Amino acid sequence: MSKIVGISFNKKGRVYNFDPCELALEIGDNVVVETEKGLQYGKVMTSIKECDINELSVPLKSVIRLSSSSDDKKYAKNVADANVALNKAKEIVDELKLDMHLLDASYTFDRKQLLFNFIADERIDFRELAKRLAAIYKTRIELRQIGIRDKAKEIGGLGPCGRMLCCNTFLTDLNTVTINMAKNQMLALNPTKINGSCGRLLCCLGYEDFVYTSLRQNMPDIGDIYNDENVSGKVVNIDVLGRKIFVENDDKIVVEVSLEDGKNK
Repeated sequence: MSKIVGISFNKKGRVYNFDPCELALEIGDNVVVETEKGLQYGKVMTSIKECDINELSVPLKSVIRLSSSSDDKKYAKNVADANVALNKAKEIVDELKLDMHLLDASYTFDRKQLLFNFIADERIDFRELAKRLAAIYKTRIELRQIGIRDKAKEIGGLGPCGRMLCCNTFLTDLNTVTINMAKNQMLALNPTKINGSCGRLLCCLGYEDFVYTSLRQNMPDIGDIYNDENVSGKVVNIDVLGRKIFVENDDKIVVEVSLEDGKNK
């Protein structure tokens, strides 16, 4: 077993697992951690817990230390300087007439890299932009084209449910959502109904899928023949959340059957 703790590098960002290295960490603590891109400043998002090391997809990086007041000041300066760099980069984009929209910029904690996220409809040749930025800021420049779902996460808005977008509030991981997840909920495959504000499949289909998959276990599918001591016929509809099925008997009468107690109505 190995101890892990969840760290995020921004308010809406993904939570990554790190080795706490015997540090007494609590949710909300600011820390400096080791990453593949160098040192990063992050916030503890989960309590320390034990995990089977064989379940980890990649080796854990370490939490170096709890942040000090000087670390906090350095991070604040990095954020301010990254915002200045973002505005400068936007000016250069306009000069070069590049068809791209820069969303944000961030320094690694040790300032060895300056990262820009952008969206664009097509692939962009940003070599001249990167060259100019590197000459100005004397550090490694990385420009990363992100998808439309990431844009929705950054900008926010209201979903079809009337609430703020999940990705912009509590959902940190934008995992793959498939059409089979919509079919699992027996939703009409109408893009206006199952797509979110970003034009992609609703994220909620993904994190609701486990519940529907669990509840559908041992439930017949539409078209199956159902038989018990009370009713016999063809399944014409199912209510997954209610654990009910609707069976049409030989007299063409539809009978509601509760799978929880075996009763029919």
